[in-house]
Amino acid sequence: MTELKLKNLKSWFQCIQKCEGKHDLNEIIYSCPKCGNLLEVRHDIEKLKTIPTEKWKKLFDDRYMSSVWPYGSSVWGKKEIVCPNVENDNVVSAYEGGSNLFWAERLGKGLGMDELWIKQCGFNHTGSFKDLGMTVLVSMVKQMISEGKNIIAVACASTGDTSAALAAYCAAAGIQAIVFLPKNKVSTAQLIQPLANNALTLSLDTDFDGCMKIVQEVCSKNSIYLANSMNSLRIEGQKTISIEMAQQFQWEVPDVVILPGGNLGNVTAIGKGFSLAKELGLIDKLPKIVCAQAEQANPLYQSYLTGFKEFHPIKAGKTLASAIQIGNPVSVNKAIKTLKKFNGIVEQASEDELTNAAAKADKTGLFCCPHTGVALAALFKLMKKGEISKKDRVVVISTANGLKFTDFKTNYHTKSLTGVESKYANQPVELAPKYDEVLDTILKKVEQTKN
Repeated sequence: MTELKLKNLKSWFQCIQKCEGKHDLNEIIYSCPKCGNLLEVRHDIEKLKTIPTEKWKKLFDDRYMSSVWPYGSSVWGKKEIVCPNVENDNVVSAYEGGSNLFWAERLGKGLGMDELWIKQCGFNHTGSFKDLGMTVLVSMVKQMISEGKNIIAVACASTGDTSAALAAYCAAAGIQAIVFLPKNKVSTAQLIQPLANNALTLSLDTDFDGCMKIVQEVCSKNSIYLANSMNSLRIEGQKTISIEMAQQFQWEVPDVVILPGGNLGNVTAIGKGFSLAKELGLIDKLPKIVCAQAEQANPLYQSYLTGFKEFHPIKAGKTLASAIQIGNPVSVNKAIKTLKKFNGIVEQASEDELTNAAAKADKTGLFCCPHTGVALAALFKLMKKGEISKKDRVVVISTANGLKFTDFKTNYHTKSLTGVESKYANQPVELAPKYDEVLDTILKKVEQTKN
């Protein structure tokens, strides 16, 4: 079975606070008209609960990575609880999701941990978890256009990965994408993705927060749809990471989930996925959520130190974790609400800590982006503090593919990063083509590895 017979199943936008009023998903609206807070997508939970839990599990398991359109996508395989408003003919999908839950056995054992897992979201179509949200947003835009809505383009501000996802999905849908990037603050590998996918790429001499301000103004005054994570359609796709993790653990829940946080939509999404899964009886408990921030861009961490009593935007400093170099995150209220519900922790990582954490993980077979390095550094620190137990089943969300950050890797191993002690640097050994020299070098390396 690939479909459930739930008649007139619809979802809608509603204020994250207690303001009354529902807004159709095909309405171009991003914030509550009464209080100005962000909106979230709500579902008809009572109707969804009429389906027995075991039937949901069987449905999701039967669809998982299948060839039946569009349910083989791990996002659209959960269509009823993601976005039932989109007709299948309007789904724009690259069969996202289904990413590897990698058992980091060597890395975990080195820390004395029983179970450490890495959710490899960088294995998605454009190399990051952003695809999971963008498939929902672009599909909904295609649905709205088919209904006669005047939308001439879709736009986003980005530090790299969001622009790549938007460009690819818009290209597949035949919709013009516009991306606003901070000049000289994204990697070459990230910059080439929207260019290759024919997006209008605007390089602005500002930071991400400056790009965000401009894109919001452009979208509010023109028939251009906003694709940043303040648009909660994105959250609906990204929340499937949580449900998929539970599915990959045979519907069990990890004790701790650690993820890097910048604009903080991902924190909200992970929490929302687990909450919905528990409400439908798919899981029986909620994990602890840890948000990891770069020390140079840590407004949520600073708020956490006050028990979230205060939050003050900051001017983000330069960090190698460029995708989370954000000082004024739009989803901060949602994220704080999520962390309070999930007994959450916020930790930070210095440039030295995040680079060496990524390199240490790479030595055990991973290939981590700098943002995953931030999450791993947070894990190492929380283990030392005793806030994460060696017995805990821990999942670190790897948000992007390390191949997008080859300059980061190269500069680390050539010891070219200012303020970073490259503890695990590994460089090519140049030798003459002589057997004795080659063999001697090999044997020395083998002996070092033993020790």
